Amino acid sequence: MTIPVQEADYGFKTANEMLEWLAAFGGSKSGGVTRLLYSDAWLEAQHALKKLMQAKGLDARFDEVGNLFGRRIGIEEPESVILTGSHVDTVIDGGKFDGAYGIVASLLAVERLYEQYGPPKRTIDIVSLAEEEGSRFPLTFWGSGWITGRYNLNQAEHIYDKDGISLKAAMEEAGFGAKLIPVERRKPKAFVEIHVEQGIVLERKKKSIGIVSHIVGQRRYTVHFKGESNHAGTTPMSMRRDAMRLMAEWTVFLSNEAEALDESFVATVGKAAVKPNMPNVIAGEAECSLDARHYDSSVLDRFEQKLMEFETQAKARSVAMKIEKWMSIEPVALDKRLAESAARQAQRLGLSYKTVISGAGHDSQVFGGYCPTMLLFVPSRNGISHSPDEWTAPEDLEKGIQMLMGELYALAYA
Repeated sequence: MTIPVQEADYGFKTANEMLEWLAAFGGSKSGGVTRLLYSDAWLEAQHALKKLMQAKGLDARFDEVGNLFGRRIGIEEPESVILTGSHVDTVIDGGKFDGAYGIVASLLAVERLYEQYGPPKRTIDIVSLAEEEGSRFPLTFWGSGWITGRYNLNQAEHIYDKDGISLKAAMEEAGFGAKLIPVERRKPKAFVEIHVEQGIVLERKKKSIGIVSHIVGQRRYTVHFKGESNHAGTTPMSMRRDAMRLMAEWTVFLSNEAEALDESFVATVGKAAVKPNMPNVIAGEAECSLDARHYDSSVLDRFEQKLMEFETQAKARSVAMKIEKWMSIEPVALDKRLAESAARQAQRLGLSYKTVISGAGHDSQVFGGYCPTMLLFVPSRNGISHSPDEWTAPEDLEKGIQMLMGELYALAYA
């Protein structure tokens, strides 16, 4: 299969140059990027990155699901692998930095280390992970999940996108799947990821680097309310079985409970629908989403118990209520020794830093339960992400690369 890729001279010296080049694969008129798993834009980007890796002297190869690796072989302990990188996929009309910066920073850091110190003692694998966002198929972390054994190819037969295309079919159409010669798997000695923060903490606190201690757990629910549709003018308020009203009360209830539980706890109702959705008819049915996040499972458990208590209010209004939990991702504490090393590195470089908790999911969340893992952040302007307006200053991108160089040197050269 011939993959057309954008020509480049590969003489990139800055993260911005490389990010602009990569953003052309799936670029939109609004200035955003859409690279959904196994789409044409995704495929072109991965093959372009493979050519770039080969041009830089790396041993580049794909695994069965389309994760791309660029290897710099260690000369003393080649079997010991330090893995670094991030994901290449995006949300629909997302930003240029999310995921892509981690790949670009790794490529530049490893190239500079090689130019300064030659080959590493231990092998460095730069990875462009196939998927993290869950934007096309109803699953997340397909790339890192494959590497760590969380997913297998059999599962791909039963997962479909909105057009009814299975993950297995899309994967095989893109040239991957079981027919590909399996790549030798080596459990990494460590995984290091650098990412834009996608939040406002570093910018507001005027810090250059975020050192992530925990990644929050996530629980997602769909909540159904079923009352009775009736005339908006002739049904007294006291006699209504109003599903919309109960959903509104539920939203206030859970928001108050979340605030009272812990200052780090967040709960969001981001999607809602009512039926019949007419201005002069009482809503007989309503449905909404709920996204709850915290870094402590016991706190998530307590919140979940509070949710169930609201069902008594539903019964009092003669409205049936059903709470369906469809996602439960456990919190992850990242490696303390690697975090301490990052703090020393920031001090040595004279960079201001802050220990932070990640409220967004990252591939480090999957690797964190598999091998020692470090996640670093650089600031995001106004905290904007998953948007064409996503932006990080060039000087902050460069500081992140310097941090990554220091950590990769400590892990692979020292």
